[in-house]
Amino acid sequence: MSRLSVHHQSSPEIPNKVLGHAEDITSTLAAAGIDFRILPLEARVQAGATQEEILAALGDSLAHLQRDNHLSQVEVISIDQRRWPQEDDKPAPVPQEQVADGAQLYLFLAGQGLLSLHVEDYVYALFGERNALISVPAGTRHWFDLGEFPHCAAIRLSAANTAQPRPSGDAIAAAFPRLED
Repeated sequence: MSRLSVHHQSSPEIPNKVLGHAEDITSTLAAAGIDFRILPLEARVQAGATQEEILAALGDSLAHLQRDNHLSQVEVISIDQRRWPQEDDKPAPVPQEQVADGAQLYLFLAGQGLLSLHVEDYVYALFGERNALISVPAGTRHWFDLGEFPHCAAIRLSAANTAQPRPSGDAIAAAFPRLED
């Protein structure tokens, strides 16, 4: 089940509210101009699956999502590092706030991730799990955190003619709580 915590940017450690019901998450994000919904997918994938496995499993569902949102570029995020730290492991870097010129769509397929959206004076931190679909409007500052030991399968859709997200230059992401395993 996905959860949303809403923080004023001046108090990153203390959320103004924490929501766990999809309807509450949807209405709170809608007030900030962000679309959220639970997309009932039949396909099942595992975190760590290959890009080919994920794209094949999504099939027509992905094609409909791309067509309905006019987004043709697909980036697969699939990693499974649930294990004890190994000697050569490096700590996960602190996520950087970024911004994209075009709209993006994140669909969580397995595991979990933390997508934080910085809108005006607030940060909306969505702990996303299976079937959570969130639209990130063009120009929205955001960051994506997979935690210290990532376990997530997700896709990010964007328009083909849109440049990749670029750093915003704001160090705000470092002040907010990270995804904890």
